[in-house]
Amino acid sequence: MNSTLYEHDFRLWIQQHIELLQQGRVNELDTIHLIEELQDMDRSSTRELESRLKILIAHLLKWQFQYVTLASQWQQFEGKSWRNTIIQQRSDLLDLLEDIPSLQRELPNAIAKMYPKAVQYAVDETGLSSATFPQICPYRTDLTSLSHVD
Repeated sequence: MNSTLYEHDFRLWIQQHIELLQQGRVNELDTIHLIEELQDMDRSSTRELESRLKILIAHLLKWQFQYVTLASQWQQFEGKSWRNTIIQQRSDLLDLLEDIPSLQRELPNAIAKMYPKAVQYAVDETGLSSATFPQICPYRTDLTSLSHVD
């Protein structure tokens, strides 16, 4: 029955499993789907980490490699949206790492994985050549020390 409920009313399946766990009735759990859902939750956290890193790194690259050029061409260019995005992504990443501290050990791999995608994002946004940007990520993984745009 649990398996059928999982396929037809996921929310009710979750509520039922919460009750089963609270009552200690673990032998009645739909363990196959429960394991799948827990694995999906883990992957979701990793995807959020990677997505936020890609956006943060792309904006840091734009800030580092294009800001001066744009600011010299347009006196009114202040890069506020870039700065706000950098600040917001750093804050959201810190919140995520505070909520899920074990993701901290995933940072080096996530950065290495997302850096080429962040470069492509920056290339698409700026029109600069990918050769403009370093081959490997030039930014530290210590997000707590990166509270403002230099």
